[in-house]
Amino acid sequence: MDSVAFKQRKIIHIDMDAFYASVEQRDNPELRNKPVAVGGDGPRSVVAAASYEARPFGVRSAMPSTRAKKLCPDLIFVRPRFDVYREVSGQIRQIFERFTDIIQPLSLDEAYLDVTRNKPGIASATYVAQEIRRMIREETGLTASAGVSYNKLIAKLASDQNKPDGLCVVTPEMGAEFIAAMPVSRIHGIGPVTARKMHAMGIETGADLRKHALPFLQQHFGKAARFYHDAARGIDHRPVDERRIRKSISVEDTFEKDLYSEADLLAALDHIIERLWPRIEKANGYGRTVTLKVKYNDFTIITRSSSLTSSIMDCDLLAQSGRDLLTKLCPVEKGVRLLGLGVHNLDSEKEKAGEETADPEQLALAL
Repeated sequence: MDSVAFKQRKIIHIDMDAFYASVEQRDNPELRNKPVAVGGDGPRSVVAAASYEARPFGVRSAMPSTRAKKLCPDLIFVRPRFDVYREVSGQIRQIFERFTDIIQPLSLDEAYLDVTRNKPGIASATYVAQEIRRMIREETGLTASAGVSYNKLIAKLASDQNKPDGLCVVTPEMGAEFIAAMPVSRIHGIGPVTARKMHAMGIETGADLRKHALPFLQQHFGKAARFYHDAARGIDHRPVDERRIRKSISVEDTFEKDLYSEADLLAALDHIIERLWPRIEKANGYGRTVTLKVKYNDFTIITRSSSLTSSIMDCDLLAQSGRDLLTKLCPVEKGVRLLGLGVHNLDSEKEKAGEETADPEQLALAL
């Protein structure tokens, strides 16, 4: 297959199973085997995490708590304990470090690991993943799912295949067909708006995406076309980058109809905040600067920011800052087609520097 085979990495993506909710069920036996949502139950609260017992009812993270309660009347709400989650995340990180220093955390509960060259000298990445999952269970009482593959894109998709407490291995020979069967909406890097655009073009799966040549994709998707082209063929050359520092966290919405009224704009902003705050908490990425992005119907874009002296640790403060920025722009003369809100100047823990170097003697070994 393509040039991936010439520089094969061994990548593991570890994703804890319903992390926050599982920690709460571990620490409180009365919650075990019951539908649990971590988050507040007030009218403006959102679900930060849902246990697997709650998910058959349709309860999901980032969902408004009022809707979650309607879907699952027996849902038990538990206030989040982020200090505990961070402590457990630290335990898990220590387990990772027994095998490799090339670790790229995505949040408190998931990370990429490059085990092409690993500390114990284990040839099989699958065995490394099994050992990590075993140690997590024994030392924290929690379960983790793992995806093992030759690149980050497929490893992340694979970790979701057999959840919870699952393992999925995708070899280089299997990669293209694994992606071919994947709905484009599930391919990491293709967001909801792009997925809808692809669906309108008859592109439903990775196989459909692979039928289109790069020039066609460039015509319709611009700079992102190369990624989509490669992803459809199971190609992803990105290294596990422990130097990567997240500088901001944001959410934006593009509206089917332009918004004009202040009330509609504020309602749209509230919806954005409902999705943004759980991401901030999950990533432990509390920022000091709030930035509002507005794209008008003539495609002009403006941004407005306000900075505080300390990090925003409260959703209400985030909401108030965002509303203050928005109301200063009202009334709007042009319709608004896109609205976004983000936090910058994050105080989250910085990642260390480093980059993997492939060991030629291990490249030919199986995953």
